[in-house]
Amino acid sequence: MKLRSSTVRVIFALALLIIGGDLVYGDESVDMKAMHETHLQMIEEQNSRSTPTLPGQDAFGAIQEIVQILEREPNTDWNKVDLEKLRQHLIDMNEVILRSEVKSRQIPSGLSMEIIGKGRTEEAIQSMVVPHTAILNEMPQWLAEVEKVPGGVHLIVKTKDPNDSKTLAKIRGLGFIGLLVQGAHHQPHHLAMAKGENAHDHHR
Repeated sequence: MKLRSSTVRVIFALALLIIGGDLVYGDESVDMKAMHETHLQMIEEQNSRSTPTLPGQDAFGAIQEIVQILEREPNTDWNKVDLEKLRQHLIDMNEVILRSEVKSRQIPSGLSMEIIGKGRTEEAIQSMVVPHTAILNEMPQWLAEVEKVPGGVHLIVKTKDPNDSKTLAKIRGLGFIGLLVQGAHHQPHHLAMAKGENAHDHHR
């Protein structure tokens, strides 16, 4: 059967449309497939994280971490382990960080701070800040002094060099809480405390 030229042209045009459609939508199909695979991967990752990892309370998490370390160490002497002492120390930390009142005043070459509280907070301030002054004095460019006052302590931190404007700005920028975290000694101290070792006992 002989096709008319108009029919041939129609068939040819349809063929071009089909081929063109494959060319246009081919990449889009690949993109859709990639998006689908990415979505499935995200679902799998979410499912793998379906078990909570946060302990829900910072002190609980800190003690949990210490217990895991003690359990991994074959030489742990469980007769000496004192987790209650660590718990009391963490309570002190909470009192100082969250419940103390800090009044700071700039002085020549440094910062003067009065840290006060009531009841357990006062005790915690004195048991933590007084010995921490020794840590601050280990810093090569700082001088620190502290005295107990009603309600807490009076802490002064200054630069050794009165012309050291950079160190002076750092001391003032850190303020009380920034100065309290200096030394990175808290974590090893917590572990030693939990082990019942005679670490520098600057807390109850």
